Amino acid sequence: METMIERLIRYCKVNTRSDESSKSVPSTPAQVEFAKMLANELSVLGFGEVVHRLDNGFVTATIPSNSDQVVDSLGFIAHFDTADFNSENIQPQIIENYNGQDIVLNKELDVVMSVNKFPNLKNYVGHTLVTTDGTTLLGADDKAGIVEIIEAMLYIMAHPELKHGEIRVAFGPDEEIGRGANLFDAKDFRARYAYTLDGSVLGELEYESFNAASAKVTLHGVSVHPGTAKDKMVNTSKLALEFDSMLPQDEVPEKTEGYQGFFLLSEMKTTIELGHMSYIIRDHDKETFLLRKQLIWDNAKTMNDKYGTSRVVVDMKDSYYNMAEVISKDFKPVELAKQAMANLGITPIIKPIRGGTDGSKISFMGIPTPNLFTGAENFHGKFEFASKEVMEKAVSVIIEIVKLNAK
Repeated sequence: METMIERLIRYCKVNTRSDESSKSVPSTPAQVEFAKMLANELSVLGFGEVVHRLDNGFVTATIPSNSDQVVDSLGFIAHFDTADFNSENIQPQIIENYNGQDIVLNKELDVVMSVNKFPNLKNYVGHTLVTTDGTTLLGADDKAGIVEIIEAMLYIMAHPELKHGEIRVAFGPDEEIGRGANLFDAKDFRARYAYTLDGSVLGELEYESFNAASAKVTLHGVSVHPGTAKDKMVNTSKLALEFDSMLPQDEVPEKTEGYQGFFLLSEMKTTIELGHMSYIIRDHDKETFLLRKQLIWDNAKTMNDKYGTSRVVVDMKDSYYNMAEVISKDFKPVELAKQAMANLGITPIIKPIRGGTDGSKISFMGIPTPNLFTGAENFHGKFEFASKEVMEKAVSVIIEIVKLNAK
């Protein structure tokens, strides 16, 4: 694992931010270039069947089976795009033997990652941390996952005495905008079970995700001179406030946790005559999820009936579903991961993901795909960091899963 941190920093420095407004696959040219680089690197490192598919953006490769027994094939998956935060000129910093105190990320800009605000830092005393310089995200979400998969595969290739079935790896685009796995070729991937390496703290093992949908709400008003506006003007800013007030005000991300779902008004732009609102809708329970979507439709109808015309137009699309619906029918990948962690002295932290992973979609394509920890925290912002020691444990868990699967 001597190359692990060097590889992480090198990958993180490449801006691979995805773009929800783009219609291309992948959504940004930088992701295409990163995938080309990654495919070339895997070939040089000795991976087999390295393919960079331009139709879906994925890079896949194989470690052939070396067992004379019939062994279920395994897959390990991570994404290379980063979230909607400044990703230009990323300059990772290394903090060795972290002392548990506040971390000054950028002295000039007075950007400090304080222990009071981030008490999770206390879990990393003595660790080597990779942080940002306080102006960008890091990109360990999910380049830490890519690095861990590569390092685990290099170990397996270097130890032929470790018997295993076929192992497939996949690195893909656009997970952060919810589109990455849409074109994933599950049949070609040939894995009976798979794991995404896209979690956070040591021991995370997740096989439940949200059901998710997005709703675009378009508001149509009437613009007239304010001096003669009585009984004529319809202001979409007011329509937007009215529409949002009809949703349960306590069922928002900042007031929910665990299995509780929510509505998130993620964006709103209005003029007097035209308004746009973007919502994301989340719930772990499928029935409640459907009720949440119906409430959006019902509220639009109520307002249109009130105003006697189509003032509110809704365009809604499902994003992904709770992968527990699939994985609960075949728990083998979860049990393998739990046993692997137990063998390594790691306590599994099994909890629902308050979000989704590529595994949320891939599970419904026929490959049960739970999610494993990466050792990175504070994703999607300038306080993101990764622990070398926990990353090493993630590599060990991958290797142990491969060993157990072959037994």
